[in-house]
Amino acid sequence: MTAFAPDSIVLNRKLPLWYQVSQSLRASILGRAPDASLRLPTEEQLALHYGVSVLTMRQALKELEDEGLISRHRRRGTFIEPSAERGSPVRLLGSVDAIVAQQSGMRTELLEHGSGPVPGDVAEFFPDHREVGTYHRLRSDEQTGEPTNHARNFVRPDVAARIEVADLERWPMTKVLRDVVRVRISRITDTVEARLADPETARLLQVPLLSPILHYTGITYDEDGQVVDVARIHYRGDRFSFTVTLDAH
Repeated sequence: MTAFAPDSIVLNRKLPLWYQVSQSLRASILGRAPDASLRLPTEEQLALHYGVSVLTMRQALKELEDEGLISRHRRRGTFIEPSAERGSPVRLLGSVDAIVAQQSGMRTELLEHGSGPVPGDVAEFFPDHREVGTYHRLRSDEQTGEPTNHARNFVRPDVAARIEVADLERWPMTKVLRDVVRVRISRITDTVEARLADPETARLLQVPLLSPILHYTGITYDEDGQVVDVARIHYRGDRFSFTVTLDAH
């Protein structure tokens, strides 16, 4: 059986290596193709792939095993759980791979896309542009078909011109920007707040009007400090939670 092939990453030495590896592998698992192998490479092969020690790799795999994404069997190997829960909380420690992992594992429907005038609530992020690329997507649980969130992205026009619609139906925007369009992402600023579902959100997410939702705003910057993408995502409050861990060392 051919082993599952995870994506590659460039490690940031300022963050725990096991954490970066676990989140990269998590994103690869949740964003895998339907016909991908469920068998992972050996610990040694994965450690070589990511450029870390076997001890670090074991710590990363334990994180995924505790989450229920993989199972490990003595002498048989490590396998992706076919029924792994897609809505598990993600611990955000400042890794782009954590953002990709959080966005992965959902069936995506592109509701609309195109270009238009910069909306007033994001105008401060695009001071030199009159128009932006716009994308509106609905994500649903792959197993139940239940809608979990809907996202609007506003993308700088020169970057939007290089995005293929088919890629957005397969991968999260952050992954498309970084791995397909090859934007050198320097940082992502996240804000999560509680809101009440407006009529559009209630309809798309199939929840009662004014029920609690999580409203996420993600602002992606390139290496020149310019905003590339502003994401506005509404999550069903009963399907997602966010945990942020601050490293005091």
